[in-house]
Amino acid sequence: MTAQRDRIHQYVAGHPGVHFNKLARELDLATGQLQYHLKKLRRTDDVVAESLYGRTHYYTPEYDDWERGAVAVLHRETARDVLLYLIEAGPSAPAPVASDLDIARSTLEWHLDHLIEQNLVEKRRDDRGHVTLALSRPVETAELLRLIEPTVPERLVDRFTRLVDNLVGE
Repeated sequence: MTAQRDRIHQYVAGHPGVHFNKLARELDLATGQLQYHLKKLRRTDDVVAESLYGRTHYYTPEYDDWERGAVAVLHRETARDVLLYLIEAGPSAPAPVASDLDIARSTLEWHLDHLIEQNLVEKRRDDRGHVTLALSRPVETAELLRLIEPTVPERLVDRFTRLVDNLVGE
């Protein structure tokens, strides 16, 4: 492996789920140069790419399909907040989750769609049709939460979304 590829591989290993633009920015690489090296790393199975929710995320091969999808979602601050809420409070109805996190119900549902799609959260309905949100894989989810911290731009996007939701809701 060349020095540049080794550098890229090391960064991906230390930052699972990193997306292309951040990788280029952090390593100060030209787009074409990074594309070339990632192609070589993918060809030798040193790096795995997963396209989810409008971004391509990069991982080392030890992450399975579930972990890759989960990590991609965990880079979103609001999704993380929902998971942390469910870890602390246990299974909960959607209304108190949205209220306690100070987000619009539509924002919660948007994030829930991704959390459910990635098998992090499930919606359970009782015999009266009331929904309860619960973690699908609590132990594995807690382990991944310790690995992933959203970046400043990811946090800013989530916070801007919350601000707009609050302004629209008033």
